[in-house]
Amino acid sequence: MALVLDRYPGVTYDAAPPVVTDLEELRLLRKWEAAIGYRIFAAMRWGQTGDGHITARDPILADHFWVLGYGIRFGDATIDNLTLVGPDGQGVSGPLENGVNFAAYHIHWPILNARPDLASAAHTHTPYGTPWSANVEPFRAISQESCAFVFDQSLYDGDNLEVNDVDGGEAIARAMGPSRVCILRNHGLLTGGRSPGEAVGWFVAAERVAEVHVKAPDAKAISEEAAKEVEASLFSEDNGWRMFQWLARDLVPDPSVVLG
Repeated sequence: MALVLDRYPGVTYDAAPPVVTDLEELRLLRKWEAAIGYRIFAAMRWGQTGDGHITARDPILADHFWVLGYGIRFGDATIDNLTLVGPDGQGVSGPLENGVNFAAYHIHWPILNARPDLASAAHTHTPYGTPWSANVEPFRAISQESCAFVFDQSLYDGDNLEVNDVDGGEAIARAMGPSRVCILRNHGLLTGGRSPGEAVGWFVAAERVAEVHVKAPDAKAISEEAAKEVEASLFSEDNGWRMFQWLARDLVPDPSVVLG
């Protein structure tokens, strides 16, 4: 069935990510979700100083990824102004006049290279994720959404806030391991997903968890047993993608805007 990208499908309670076997269609879907993701970040007033990136692994050239063209504001993201970046950090197609987003390359390429299970990674500097990361502590089970991460998180303790080479990104990838969220010391949050939508959904959830941690520093955590029950009930593998569906419909009500 051909992709329909100018409107959102209905969302059922147990909605699951679409299974797309045609690689050209999968490329288009990933670019579409990444562009929608950037607009979600923009609607939340994130990335206003050019900080942050959402990447989408190309399903045909699997060692390449798509990222918003450098110098383009998040709120203007479309499938046509994403840049394809190769494993050497060089731009291959898309807008190249302002150069390549090397911060995205240095962080995201090593992660995607180390994690064949991921199709996307998301990172930007946020009002609560960044200050929480300065504590260099993991999340605790102090809210419902926290339970999505307490058993599936990692912490990068490096103080190289300016990740200016792939060695820094490889260190982050090692620290991240198989987890869905990595707290980058004094830097902020980074999430991975099997699709850009999933990575963005988990990122927004992680930011909300960080907000609870910042605002309730003396909160009492629930028990590990109770936290595992919440995780099993509400935070399946598909839940990041489902959260993206709600965010997209609320913050980018007309998905045709990213079709160029």
